[in-house]
Order: sequence, then C-alpha cells, then structure tokens
Amino acid sequence: MPERLLAPEGSRVQLGEFDHGGATLVFEDFGSGTRPVVLLHGIGMGRSVYIDLVQRLGGRVIGIDLPGFGEAPEPRRTLTMERHADLVAAFLRSREVADAVVLGHSMGSQVAAEVAARHPDVVSALILAGPTVDSTARTIRVQAGYLLRDLLGERPTVLWRGAREYLRGGPHLIRKMRATIVHEPEKAYPRVQVPTLVLRGQRDPLAPMTWCHEIVELVPDARFEEIPDHGHGTLISDVGPAAEKIRDFVGGL
Repeated sequence: MPERLLAPEGSRVQLGEFDHGGATLVFEDFGSGTRPVVLLHGIGMGRSVYIDLVQRLGGRVIGIDLPGFGEAPEPRRTLTMERHADLVAAFLRSREVADAVVLGHSMGSQVAAEVAARHPDVVSALILAGPTVDSTARTIRVQAGYLLRDLLGERPTVLWRGAREYLRGGPHLIRKMRATIVHEPEKAYPRVQVPTLVLRGQRDPLAPMTWCHEIVELVPDARFEEIPDHGHGTLISDVGPAAEKIRDFVGGL
C-alpha cells in the first residue's frame, strides 16, 4: 500500500495503484469539491515534491506518481509522453473525473499537455509550470547543462528533495530523459481547448521566456505568469507566490 505523503493529518484520503496498458501509477486522492487539481511531477521526481504546494491549494487534490517514479513500480518499457497521458486519462475516467485541472511541472507539463490534447473529456483546465522541452534545445547535453545552471541557484529544499527523488528514479533515468526530449509538445499545444496557465520562475533556464511565449501563442486560450526570483523548482520551495497564482487561475474558471 502506498504511503500517505500529501494529505493533511486527520483528513480522509484514498491511496492506491492503477494499472493500464502494462504500466502502473500510484495515486493519493483527498479533499473535496469540483475541479480536482491533478498533480503531475517532473522527471526523476514523485508526488512528494508537492507537499508544500498542497497545503496552500485547498479543495480536492489528486497526487500521482507516474510509472517508475516515486512509489510507482518500474514499467516493462519506458513510456512515451503520449502513453503517460493515456494512463492518466484512463485513471481519471476510472474515478469518474471529467473536470480535472491538470497541473504538470517540467516533464509533467508535457504529459499534462498530451492529456488535454488527447483526452479533452477529462480536463477542464491546464497549468504548465516550468514547461519543457524548449524546441530549440532538444538534446540531453543541453538540457543537462540547463539543469546544472538551475541547481546552482536553487534553495536547499529543492536540492534535497530533488536528490532524494532522483535516487528513487531507478537505473533507467537516462532512458526516461530521452523519452522527454524526443517528445514534441508544440504539436499538442494547438489542440488544447481548455483555459491554460503557463507559469515560469524568472530564473528558470529549462523554461526560457521565448519558449513560454511560444506556448502561449500556440494554445488558443492561454495566459502567462512569471514568479520573480525563482528557478525551475518554483512549485517545490517557497511556493507561496506560485500557489497564489494557481488559486487565482482556478478560482476564475
């Protein structure tokens, strides 16, 4: 049985695994209300990195560990972003969710975009935080360089949580990185038909301003917000400013 990682003590929570298409995700579902916020983590991470964010969100939250990350078992073969999206959509249908606000950070933003583009029946809005992968820098070498630049300026909380989750990511991390880099999210963005918030930390080299503006131009109903003095881990450490923008966006739907 998965651990309780995000739900506040004393609250009711549903924990479990969901299998579909030869892959398994882990979920933590708690809180109540319409438009549940579904949290999709970045590469090498897991739902536990959102512990500070969920304390500021309220309502119903569904945290997910994607296959091979966090507490979710390693799949038989590495999933593409599209297959990740199909798995998440099948899970949401199994829980009769048709109005999810899908929030994806980093690699999770790529999965979130594919969920909205491929399975519009389960999504009511989209939040793309630190969206990757910049179409002009689609190589492991360049992305690794950006990540190193970002880590040099990050807060200790981000470094600790990131290191812990990367170690749990298993021996197939390079293969998983390749799956994110070969994905072309710009092909999914024009098919997104729900309100979308593009969120960037001001110092985030993995989600450059030019790329974020390109996303806003591609998504029919999108807006852009920037968090001053934050890097790629804007949803992991010092999350107050990002949480406020997320709450405002969800409240305005």
